[in-house]
Order: sequence, then C-alpha cells, then structure tokens
Amino acid sequence: MGARGIYVERLIRADMERLWAFTQLPALHQRWDMRFNRISYLPRPSPDEPQKFLYETRIALGLRVRGEGESIGEIAAINGTRTSKLAFWSNDWKSLIRRGSGYWRYVPTDHGIRFITYYDYETRFGPPGRFADLLFRPLLGWATARSFDALALWLEDGIEPEHAGLRARASRCSRKPPAG
Repeated sequence: MGARGIYVERLIRADMERLWAFTQLPALHQRWDMRFNRISYLPRPSPDEPQKFLYETRIALGLRVRGEGESIGEIAAINGTRTSKLAFWSNDWKSLIRRGSGYWRYVPTDHGIRFITYYDYETRFGPPGRFADLLFRPLLGWATARSFDALALWLEDGIEPEHAGLRARASRCSRKPPAG
C-alpha cells in the first residue's frame, strides 16, 4: 500500500477483557482515540458477516471526513493472544486516505497486555497525495501513539481521556474558529 505502514506498541496494565471492551466498543473507542470523533457500528445481518462501521473525523475549520470500515476477523490463540483485523476506506473527497487495512494485537505478558497496532493505507490524489502523505503519515502515527497513551492512562489510572488534555488539544485544533 503506502511507502511504510504505521506501527505502534504500548504496554497497558489492564486485564484482557477490559482492554478488549475499551477498544472494540465504539462508545469507548471514540473517547480515547484522537483520530476519530465518531465511530458507529452498522446493523449486522448475521454473526458470520463482518462488523461494518462508519467513522468521522473533524479536521481544520470544522470540516469533517467520513469513512467506512469492517472488522474482518478476530482470532484468539491458545496462549491468550488476540488479534482483531480491519479494513477501512473513504469515498469522501476530503480524505487523503482512499483505503487501508491493519490489525490490533493483544499479547498477554506478566506485566500487562502488549497492545500493538499496524496499519497501512493507499492515498488518493496521485503524486500530490503521496507528497502530502510525507507529512500526514508521521502525524497519524503520532496521533495513534498519543491515543494509546490516553487509553493507558484511562485504564491504569482512571484518568478519562477528556481530562487528560490529549483529546482536548486535538479537539481545539479541529474546531471551526468563532465567527466575529
């Protein structure tokens, strides 16, 4: 897909079921993950079909980028490791990301869960899009890492993301300036 994928890893001192819930339930996920302002599951016709979802992110000046995705598999290993795979795409002309895929891996250790993500995506807009991605991709990696930090603070210390200052700063940057 892109020139290089995004990899982030963070040890989180929490039990597997709690971490799983905070990452898999949209109402919790959208609170700690600064990459998204809204995540919502679509009705699932059958448990055998992928779980589809919609996402939305506010960008500068109040503009919103919307996209879709689906969880394309969840795997639990004998050693307790879990993996959740997903695909995502956007038909929104404002989105630099055309489509991508990745995973979350949850690896139990003696000190907590190694929470790992890797994802990659294709850009739109041809050469200008690939050039813009030279700045966008590192920012997206930074936002992913900061989001994992916010999740860890919430699960380990009870500091809700809205109070940790991480989402507040991101939210201020993405709001439309007041009229005046």
